[in-house]
Amino acid sequence: MRKLLATLLFVTALTASGASTYEQALNLYNRTDYPGAISILRTLPQNGQTLELMGRAYLMDAEFKKATDALEKSVALTPDNSLTWTWLGRAYGRRAETAFALSALPLANKTRDAFERAVQLDPKNTEAINDLFEFYMQAPSMIGGGRDKARNLLPLIAKNDPAELEFARARIAEDTKEHSKAEAHLREAVAKAPMQVGRFLDLAAFLARHGRFEESEKAFLQAEKISPTAPKVLYAHAEALIKANRDLAKARDLLTRYLASPNLTPDDPSREEAKKLLRKAQGS
Repeated sequence: MRKLLATLLFVTALTASGASTYEQALNLYNRTDYPGAISILRTLPQNGQTLELMGRAYLMDAEFKKATDALEKSVALTPDNSLTWTWLGRAYGRRAETAFALSALPLANKTRDAFERAVQLDPKNTEAINDLFEFYMQAPSMIGGGRDKARNLLPLIAKNDPAELEFARARIAEDTKEHSKAEAHLREAVAKAPMQVGRFLDLAAFLARHGRFEESEKAFLQAEKISPTAPKVLYAHAEALIKANRDLAKARDLLTRYLASPNLTPDDPSREEAKKLLRKAQGS
């Protein structure tokens, strides 16, 4: 309720001071107030930029169909925008994850096509490359996935981010049950990017998956030291505990702190995802 009132007051202030702007909507989006951003964007001219942000806001607010509708319109207006194609792929991916079996297949194909188009348009778009890599790793061959396709992206990943290359190699090695090799690549990623908190989170999650909980906890502590206020550390730690069905009380505390954090950004898992994970930790 307090968040709703704050949004209404914010929008009222904008109206009093003049017409709402894209920058004001972007500010709300960055504060993870997605409904507030959408409210402003609906009043603005529907060009490629506003439609892209609207699609991103709908996606983050779990309105997946509305997200793909807005992003499809955006790419129609700006067909050479690699980042918009990336967001379209993500939106279709979320629809595929939540769709019935018969509907999921064409949605997954659209996901793959959008990511491939994004990489084709901009081979330096690391977000698109990483998303396409994950698609290839997770999707079956019947919808264009496959480990060999993921492996073919390694030279492109290497050009953009040496630490991400090590993570990608680790993903492939773990997928082929070469666990010692996977761990070595994850530790090399940490060595190449020692101030990137995500590298420690990747290592910590891997160690937890393989029952090495004491080492995993140490890696999570290292991540917390690097970025004490980063909400993603709380979420990743809780997720690892829940997947291991271990210390669920601690996982619940971590998620409660995550949900109360004032520092969430669109790069963090959404509050809805955190609530879903918390319900799992509560056994409901």
